[in-house]
Amino acid sequence: MANIGYIRVSTPEQTPALQSDALATAGVTKTYSDLGVSGSLASRPQLDALLEYVRDGDVVVVWKLDRLGRNTRHTLTLLATLAERGVGFRSLTEGLDSTGPMGRAMITIIAAFAELERDMIRERTVAGLAAAKARGRVGGRPRALSSAKIEFAKMLRLEGHGAQAIADELGVSRASIYRALAG
Repeated sequence: MANIGYIRVSTPEQTPALQSDALATAGVTKTYSDLGVSGSLASRPQLDALLEYVRDGDVVVVWKLDRLGRNTRHTLTLLATLAERGVGFRSLTEGLDSTGPMGRAMITIIAAFAELERDMIRERTVAGLAAAKARGRVGGRPRALSSAKIEFAKMLRLEGHGAQAIADELGVSRASIYRALAG
């Protein structure tokens, strides 16, 4: 069993010293560091290496929970992956420790609230889309060509004009002309 640390700082100007010192104090024997790597990236080279390295019985230690995942869902997915592989997790700042029953319970509670948050966002989104549709608004990007312009494009095509010439005439891309003529 080993304590394996993970450090992440978002910009090259930030220093990992605070995290590094805290992990050393916590007894971390090996550390992986993503320096100047945004947390919004799903794939981070050193986090990926850490996930390949850890084994059953190891404990992944971070200074703060937000250093691990890019958002709640990603963090919980990583924690579930670690748990499935028999790897524990500790967050020093929040005092979370999945190696004990209280830590596992706290992570479960956090997961429940994250799921509730996702469900509420989904409900609000669906309600907002339905309200917009009831007001006659349709989502998506506006069409490049009106029905009249599509008819004009078809007429030009029948007269023998090429797609690029038609696109230039109507001020749209050649791909828009191909889509309009195909439909």
